[in-house]
Amino acid sequence: MKITTDDGVALEVKRQGEGEPFFMVHGFTGAKEDFDDHTAELAKHSEVVTLDLRGHGESDHPEGADKYSLDRLAADLLAVADTLELETFGLLGHSMGGMVARRVVLAHPERVSSLVLMDTSPGPPVGVDPELAEMAARLALTEGMDALRAVLDEADVLGSQADKRVRATRPGYEEFNDRKWDAVAPMAYATLLREMIAQPHQLEELRGLACPTLVVVGDQDSNFLADAHQMAGAIAGAELAVIPEAGHSPQFENPEAWFIAVDTFIKDRVGVA
Repeated sequence: MKITTDDGVALEVKRQGEGEPFFMVHGFTGAKEDFDDHTAELAKHSEVVTLDLRGHGESDHPEGADKYSLDRLAADLLAVADTLELETFGLLGHSMGGMVARRVVLAHPERVSSLVLMDTSPGPPVGVDPELAEMAARLALTEGMDALRAVLDEADVLGSQADKRVRATRPGYEEFNDRKWDAVAPMAYATLLREMIAQPHQLEELRGLACPTLVVVGDQDSNFLADAHQMAGAIAGAELAVIPEAGHSPQFENPEAWFIAVDTFIKDRVGVA
């Protein structure tokens, strides 16, 4: 379905299953299909909602830089929840999606019944050079996403042995990632990348969270592993699941272990055996 926000941007939203609502928010240059391997099983006990963030996938790609920010993405998520008449919901955010989820839960803790922070950070990602990020942003705007892709493939910023294994052994995975990349607006890429690098560090604010929280990270995700341990240590009662033989996208790289961690957490929250 399409849901239109207050500034006229239409978001592509998928809703399936019945039970406690559970949003799954993809990361930077991702798409709602990043969770498709698992949503049908999760939908046996939860109402699973996935969406393409603005500037990604099948959602609208507005042109102005003022149309993109992490706070705007958080507002979009709440707009979808309001349209679907969901007062409270569980929330999983992957990478940039985790930064969006962080904003939602800190600004509106009464709306979030449970939280999964997946391969994300409490502030600017560790190990990302701001000067190189700015170069990437400018390249996206001046040369386009194809030219940028060639440079980033060479740098392999979030690469891991687990990622290489999946790319080599899963038929169609490279093409899947190519399609997601091709569906990202250059303005969305540049603006959101700049904000992710410049965003405030909110670890102290996370200490005040009261909702049940699971922090998930792949054991090979070197840019986010330390942040995951920090967040799990800061949030009262938080659980930490380090997924073995996985990098930045453990739902693909070790899907069984990732699913057990997330599914068990959700079932425990909603009382499903």
